[in-house]
Amino acid sequence: MLRSDFKDYYDVVVIGAGIGGLTAAALLSKAGLSVCVLEKEPRVGGYLAGFRRKHFIFDTAIHWLNQYGPGGILDKLFKVIGSDYPRAIEQQRIRRYKGENFDYLLTNNPDEMRDQLIRDFPDEKKGILKLFAKARQIGRSFKNYNRIFRSEETMSFFQKLKNKIRMLEFAIPFIPYLSFSGEKGLKKGLDRFFKNNRIQEIFSGEQEVLGCLIPIGWSYYHDFQSPPKGGSQVIPQWLQHVIHHYQNHVLVQCQVKEIFVADGRSTGLSFEYHGATHRVNSKYIIAACDIETLYEKLLPPDAVPATLKRKLKKADLYSSSITVSLALDCTAESLGFNEELVHLVDENQLFSDQSGGDPHRSEISILAPSMRDKSLAPENQGTLTLYMPACMDYKNEWETQLDNFGKRVRGEAYRQLKNEVAEILIGRVEEKLAPGLRTHILFYEVATPVTHWRYTGNKNGTMMGARPGRKNMKNKISHYRTPVKNLILGGHWAELGGGVPIAAKAGANASLLILKKENHQAFQLLAGYMNNTITLESLNKSDCFQPYNNSWVRPQTPAEQRAGKIPESEFNKLPAMPL
Repeated sequence: MLRSDFKDYYDVVVIGAGIGGLTAAALLSKAGLSVCVLEKEPRVGGYLAGFRRKHFIFDTAIHWLNQYGPGGILDKLFKVIGSDYPRAIEQQRIRRYKGENFDYLLTNNPDEMRDQLIRDFPDEKKGILKLFAKARQIGRSFKNYNRIFRSEETMSFFQKLKNKIRMLEFAIPFIPYLSFSGEKGLKKGLDRFFKNNRIQEIFSGEQEVLGCLIPIGWSYYHDFQSPPKGGSQVIPQWLQHVIHHYQNHVLVQCQVKEIFVADGRSTGLSFEYHGATHRVNSKYIIAACDIETLYEKLLPPDAVPATLKRKLKKADLYSSSITVSLALDCTAESLGFNEELVHLVDENQLFSDQSGGDPHRSEISILAPSMRDKSLAPENQGTLTLYMPACMDYKNEWETQLDNFGKRVRGEAYRQLKNEVAEILIGRVEEKLAPGLRTHILFYEVATPVTHWRYTGNKNGTMMGARPGRKNMKNKISHYRTPVKNLILGGHWAELGGGVPIAAKAGANASLLILKKENHQAFQLLAGYMNNTITLESLNKSDCFQPYNNSWVRPQTPAEQRAGKIPESEFNKLPAMPL
């Protein structure tokens, strides 16, 4: 895109082309506003951008999706944007709990696992029944989550009161277990159900009791989905297509440098693009990017109170991860893998070791994306992805150093360390799950917390931002309205928690805040739809939202391109997705 291809002024400029930023931009585009999305990476999608190596496609962040089935948040929001949105695929086999002395499978019929546990631990029958019953109650709450995904910052006083009642109804099943986190909390919480330590060991890789209950609850209500065919990157590709359909712009490989503020109000920003610095003015800015970068680097020093900055520095964040993406010369199922997430733990390790970042001891999650979607790998070949919780401070920040510009220098020591860690993880998976795995690896790629930090800007490479919890709620870490007027948060920093539904929710609420001022009728329709008081049909009949022609066609994957007999010389011209 050349300078002439974007304008000097937009109603809204969005910083960041992750799911939050793209959802906001698509909704606002449909409502008739002029929008420009700025993304520093070569591709849209954030953590969902994925990458391609040779003829393999790799997803980079998704263990599973939820709220993407009928009636879920993503289903509701995407239907507003266009009926051609990529459909997720419901999972049948959900999660495998694998330890030294146990091996259980959770499916979309959780009673199968419940009954197996009762057979293996007959003395614990009462507690097993109680745990699965409580999990089912929690699952029922999540099924109704689409009733409360509108932010109170978009509501009137009386609407907030009603919403608090709905929030309480949602939270009631959770409340008894909120305080059971950490080693002592997990043990104390599981003691409510079980006396036998052996059955408690099945959940030894969890950090809190809710982490034991929620997956089972979601399974009862069939709320585990795999990404659409073609990988998770097709979701942001579709949103980008919709934005372009409305003659709005998405610019990639452009780095925002400064947000301009006058009289306490944002007026525009500058960014580097194709070697030149440009300025774009706008009435609103949605920041779907890292919050510390926004407050510390892009805004004037006095724009944000120092107390808020200090609270953000102390916020309780999710960990980062090390991700090893394997290309195989055989199918993943021939090595014994299926569609479920395998949660591999050594129950004999200390609680602190399960997520402490030591590759010899930490829990590992293993996925076989090519089992879920055959188009991600060539015929008779496959992919595996290994995930391990990791922190930026591991071994001198992964043997990197900061240069004078704040960038991490990644030398030979860094490359050697990340490959050493990958080899340890591969060895553990080979020993416990897939004998001979190494002989089938064509190549692998490794992403560390440094990688995640480089590509997202998120503090310490955190995968999902700020955790839900009393500390972050008390300090008001999540918020939409910033201290600068008309500058709105619209990514996962606007909400506590993480994942695709939370990011899309944030983008939708950011768009509501703008529509409330700029197109009140559109605001009322979209807010009513989010509240389940207005039907999709009524919303689509309104003149407030411009029609969309459902013209998106999913791009072919490399496997499909090869099957279509595309010449190798042409195939090699297709852009690779950088890691």
